[in-house]
This record gives sequence, structure tokens and C-alpha cells, in this order.
Amino acid sequence: MDFRMDIVIDYLPFFLKGTLITIAVSAAGVIMGMILGLLVGMGKVAKLWIIRFPFICYINFFRGTPLLVQLFLIHFAVMPLILSETNTIASLVVTLSLNSAAYVAEIFRAGIKSIDKGQAEAAHSLGMNKIQVMRYVVLPQAFKRMIPPLGNEFIVLLKDSSLGAIIAAPELLYWGRAATGQYYRVWEPYLTVALIYLLLTLTLTYLLNYVERRLDTE
Repeated sequence: MDFRMDIVIDYLPFFLKGTLITIAVSAAGVIMGMILGLLVGMGKVAKLWIIRFPFICYINFFRGTPLLVQLFLIHFAVMPLILSETNTIASLVVTLSLNSAAYVAEIFRAGIKSIDKGQAEAAHSLGMNKIQVMRYVVLPQAFKRMIPPLGNEFIVLLKDSSLGAIIAAPELLYWGRAATGQYYRVWEPYLTVALIYLLLTLTLTYLLNYVERRLDTE
């Protein structure tokens, strides 16, 4: 196989630009997804069924439909109602955030449920209200247990951001497709893109393992 390194060198600035956008979009999706996911997760564990129901519908929809379909709906249907001009990066961030929130909500719910109820009862006996118990007793302990699944969600979201290339969001895979279209070569662009994604995911994996080890020693 004749591997043309000059194609990789020629498109290297674009690959680097796409990598930065991929990281930024994924990070924004995770942060917004965690905030929304915490709210959705707490809504799902509410005692009243009428409060739980919309959150259950939200989770079922975003976990039960393909991410690509969600991206199309948000980019071509929802975003034009909000913005006068559609923005591919904004559409990608919103889609990743909403999708991630559904999975993060389940992670938060499982983490909160894993804490022994006796601790909450003891905190109530000391005079804490429900918000204080959740903030100072339940969430700090649950968060430690949620680190591994939240890290996995970040890695999944990082790879799923490649779907942005379908709507021409200038992330990493977009530039791989551009190089393929210009040079009519497949190996060089896509192999480079694959290696960059592999480097990003391995870096995240080792970083998360380090954080887990540090938390276990505390």
C-alpha cells in the first residue's frame, strides 16, 4: 500500500483545528449534560408520579432513539425555530447535551440510590432539611461512585461528536472527509482521524483511572 504522508502533512492544521473543536464540543456537551442530567435524575426520583412522568418520557426518548435522528431533528427542525440562522456547532452541542443528560440522569439516579438511607435519616435527625441532606451528605458520596460511568459517558460523547460531520460541523471527522474528497484517498485521512480519536480516548481513560485511584486513597 502506497501511504502518502504528504496528504497528512497538508491537512495537519485542519486536523488540529478539528480536534480542538471536537474536544470543545464534547466538553460542552458533558458539562451541560451533567447539569441537566442532575436535574432530570432528581426529578425521576421524586415521590409524586405526576412529577416523575415527564422526566421518564425525556429519558426514554433520548435513550431509545438514535443520536443521528436526534441531531437531524434538532438541527433541521428545532434550531431554526430558535435561531434565525442555523449553526452546526450549536446544533451539535445541544444534541450532545440533551442526549448525554438522559444517560447522566440514570447515572445520578443510580448513584443517589446507592447511598444508604440511614445516612439521610441521621442527617435529618441532626436538623438538616432535604436540600442540605442532598448537598452535604448524599451527593458528595454518590459523586465518587459516579466517576467511572461519567468518565465512560465522556468518552462515548467524544466519539459520538463525529456525527457532526453529517451536518458539516467542522470537527475532526469533517476534515477527514474533506481530505478524502480532495485527494480521492481513503487510508491517509481516515487512518489519521482514527489515530487522533484513539489518542484522545486513551488519554481520557488514563486520566480517569488516575482520578479514581486518587479518590480511592482519600
